[in-house]
Amino acid sequence: MVNKILADVTAQITARSAAKRSLYLRRIEAAASQKPQRRALGCANQAHGFAACAPGDKAMLRAGDGASLAIVTAYNDMLSAHQPYERFPDLIRAAAREAGGVAMVAGGVPAMCDGITQGEAGMDLSLFSRDVIALSTAVALSHQTFDAAVYLGICDKIVPGLVIGALAFGHLPAVFVPAGPMVSGLPNAEKSRIRQLYAEGKVSRDALLEAEAKSYHAPGTCTFYGTANTNQMMMEIMGLHLPGAAFVNPNTPLRDALTHEAAKRAMAITALGNEYTPIGKILDERAFANAIVALHATGGSTNHTLHLVAMAAAGGITLTWDDFAALATVTPLLCHIYPSGKADVNHFHAAGGTGFVIRELLEDGLLHEDVQTVMGTGLAAYANEPRLNADKTVSWVPGAEASGDEAVLRGRQNPFQPTGGLVVLDGVLGRAVMKISAVAPERHIIEAPAKIFHSQEEVQAAFKAGALNQDFVAVVRFQGPKAIGMPELHKLMPPLGVLQDKGFRVALVTDGRLSGASGKVPSAIHVTPEAADGGAIALIQEGDIIRLDAVAGTLEVKVPPDIWALRLPAVADLSLAHSGVGRELFSAFRHTVSPADAGASIFLGAPA
Repeated sequence: MVNKILADVTAQITARSAAKRSLYLRRIEAAASQKPQRRALGCANQAHGFAACAPGDKAMLRAGDGASLAIVTAYNDMLSAHQPYERFPDLIRAAAREAGGVAMVAGGVPAMCDGITQGEAGMDLSLFSRDVIALSTAVALSHQTFDAAVYLGICDKIVPGLVIGALAFGHLPAVFVPAGPMVSGLPNAEKSRIRQLYAEGKVSRDALLEAEAKSYHAPGTCTFYGTANTNQMMMEIMGLHLPGAAFVNPNTPLRDALTHEAAKRAMAITALGNEYTPIGKILDERAFANAIVALHATGGSTNHTLHLVAMAAAGGITLTWDDFAALATVTPLLCHIYPSGKADVNHFHAAGGTGFVIRELLEDGLLHEDVQTVMGTGLAAYANEPRLNADKTVSWVPGAEASGDEAVLRGRQNPFQPTGGLVVLDGVLGRAVMKISAVAPERHIIEAPAKIFHSQEEVQAAFKAGALNQDFVAVVRFQGPKAIGMPELHKLMPPLGVLQDKGFRVALVTDGRLSGASGKVPSAIHVTPEAADGGAIALIQEGDIIRLDAVAGTLEVKVPPDIWALRLPAVADLSLAHSGVGRELFSAFRHTVSPADAGASIFLGAPA
């Protein structure tokens, strides 16, 4: 039986989404009734469509009998997670031909690396890039000649953007194809230790660079459990991957075989056959409820409190942070992957991985099993794991029945904590999100005077000047989407971590982001309304007592109500903030975004 809270939350999502979801489904059903008929195109249109194809592919498209598979790729050489995709189009084309069809690269989407832009001007563009990716995906599919699509993307904004774009063409089947994590290098905990030593001036820049290079050292996704790897877990649990595909390393025989099978599966579920499975039907209210549960159970990225809301909206479904809060109360935390623990995603995969998590949650009634996936009906198939056969095909066998390492992965009877890895905070300062899975329980409540900053650089300067050796809450504001694009603020973590290790009670309150890599410092992030939108965070003054309480789920300021009522919001001159890196292209967007009632969605064009 499905857990009562899960059933209730899903019913509430369904009820509040009814009108928009119905309209969306009618739209994609109408599109499906006009399935691509290449021979019905004008001759010039059709000739343009196959002009550059190989002779056999050209004949297939000209006859119009076989399926045409779009490849939408986020490949580039700079982003380690996406570099393996260079080889994938040839693998996919070969698989499509075997299945009696044709595959072609329909378009590329941008894929920026948050690791490279972290703390730099380019980070201001990071969240905006999600919507550019969504629009680029729609452009790739706009030729209306395809029967299905495969999507090559992994990292932070790329997968959400691809999903949003794919849902705009929700009548098309879609299979998401991962490339896998890089093999393990320098342990993430050791990398973090050296970062803190560098922040204290105890090791050289050369030592820091050496540590970073040993950690980020090969093709594939970064191995900590941040947004990129949370994306992969969620694509699997939402039924858009093949089972067990998320965390197989790049450039291995099994990875290549899974890519081949993904293309063949996409060809099998088109409207030309008997297993038609459009993405707009897969991603229903149950799939999004499952995604929220999985986010909590694995201690995943806080970014998905933004992305899931936007992704759902693209399919006519309305999520709120209340849904996240309710499901957190019944979802046990089953994983300790860095930054929540010391192990990386390769260790997690070896211990049982996503299949083990899915089986445990299904057996506890915490996932909807009766969902559509690219493999057919039912999520139980995703408790299996892939095996490479002698003929280089893939078969699936039952996954691990017990965790291979309970320091990394546990069953539902012995969770790391009985509730989820994220909490929603409410109070006079608005709403915020906090990742508690990496925070020691004794730091789930912090009460200390505020120190006000309007940039990461101001915090770092104060730290270097020795002005932060005390208990305090760093209020870093004017970092929201309307202000400067809602950048991630990871440059704050080493100095705040140093101060916490010295014994000070420190915390962060911000209208910016941290993502899944947020670690041991208590952090109330995504504060909404943001400072630039007149939010209460703009009223805080130096020395105000801030109470961040993850146990009670509150975010308060201890200022008498009569004094609070007389305050005017602070202002910040952002006119020259990180100018010259393309931010002016987004000026119209910045001035029109308005957070949803959950303070989460900034998707341009999402249903109102």
